[in-house]
Amino acid sequence: MGGLAMAGLLGACTTVPVFGSPDTTPVQPPRHFFSVDWWKRLVSPTLLEYAPREHAQPTYDARNERVLTLTRDGYVRSFDLEGHEVWSYAVGNRFYAGATADDGIVYVPGTDGVLHALYAKTGELKWKYAAGEALATAPVLAGDLVLVASQSDTLFAVKRATGELAWLYRRDPPAGFTIHRASAPAVRGQTAWVGFSDGTLVSLDLADGGVRWEKSLAPSSVTQFVDVDTTPVLDESGHVYAASYAGGLYALDAETGDVVWNSVAQGITSLMVHGQVVVATGDDRLDAYLGDNGKLLWSQTLQERAGLEPVLVKGMLLVPAQRSLLFVDPRTGQSRLAWNPGEGISAPPRVVGGKVYVLSNNGYLYALRLDGRSG
Repeated sequence: MGGLAMAGLLGACTTVPVFGSPDTTPVQPPRHFFSVDWWKRLVSPTLLEYAPREHAQPTYDARNERVLTLTRDGYVRSFDLEGHEVWSYAVGNRFYAGATADDGIVYVPGTDGVLHALYAKTGELKWKYAAGEALATAPVLAGDLVLVASQSDTLFAVKRATGELAWLYRRDPPAGFTIHRASAPAVRGQTAWVGFSDGTLVSLDLADGGVRWEKSLAPSSVTQFVDVDTTPVLDESGHVYAASYAGGLYALDAETGDVVWNSVAQGITSLMVHGQVVVATGDDRLDAYLGDNGKLLWSQTLQERAGLEPVLVKGMLLVPAQRSLLFVDPRTGQSRLAWNPGEGISAPPRVVGGKVYVLSNNGYLYALRLDGRSG
C-alpha cells in the first residue's frame, strides 16, 4: 500500500520502559533507539512556576546550519550544531508555536501580537508586523506571503519582503468554551486550508484571501469544544484531512469540500499523513486510519496523556505526550520506549537527517542521534 505498513489489530496498552535525562538518570536508553549527543539548559525554573510547558517546536536554519528555539522566558535563541549559542533575541512573552526559517530569515510568531522577521545569521530585526492578537501558529510560507494564525480566529497574510499586511481572514469565535489551540494553514498551489474554533474548515484563495469553500465539521448537537484546531494535512489523492475536537476526523475533497468519510473519534488535536495512512493524536489516544476510506488500522490508548503532533523518522513515530516522548512502532501502534528528560515534552521534535532536536518542558534543548530501528 505504500507509506506506513497496515496492521489489522488494535495496539494494546503495555508497560513501556521509561528513560530520563542523561544528567539526572543513570540508566540510559538503549543505543539501538538513540543516543544523546548534547544537552543545554535554556530556561531556569522559578519558585512560583507550576507544570512548565514549552510549546514551540525547535526550528532548523539550513542556510547557517543552526537550531533555533523559542522558550517560555520570551527569548529566541540560535545554536550551532554543537550546542553553542550564537545569538539571542528578546520578545518578552512566552510562545505558543515555533518559528519558521527560510532563505536567511526567521519568522517568529509572538504572543505579544507581533510577527518578527529576523536575519537568521545575526538575529537582527528586519521588520515587524503588529497583528494586535496573540499569534499561535508557526508561520507558513506561501510564495511572497507569510501566513500566521492568531488565538482569536484570524489568519494574517503578510508580505515577506516588507512586513506589510496583504490580507486577513477572520471568523467570530463561538459562544461558550473553546480549546486553547489554533490551526495553522496547509498550503498547496494557490490555495490554503485552515480550521477555526467555530468548527469550520475553510479553503481560501491565496491571491486575496477569498473563500473558495467552507465546511462545518461540528456536530449539530454540540455547541462547545467544536474547534477545528488541527492543522489540515493533504495527501496525493486530492484529500484534505482535518478534525473537530467534538466532531471527529474528516476526509474531504480538497477542491470541493465534499465529505469523503468521517470518523467519530473525539479529542483529536494533531494529524500526520504518510503515504495512504493518516495518524491522529489527541486526548488519551493515538490512531491510524486508511486515508481512502477511514478504516481504523490500529488504536493506542495513551493512559491519560495528551498526544501531540507526531513525526516519523527511521521507521519510528515520535509522539510528544506531555509526560514523555513516545517511540511508537507505526505498524502496530505499540509504544516501544518512553523518554522523559524532565517535566515531559509538549513541543514536537525537529528532525534533521538522523538528528532529532527536542525541547523539554523544563527548558532543556537536547540533540538526539537516532541509531536506526529497533527490532
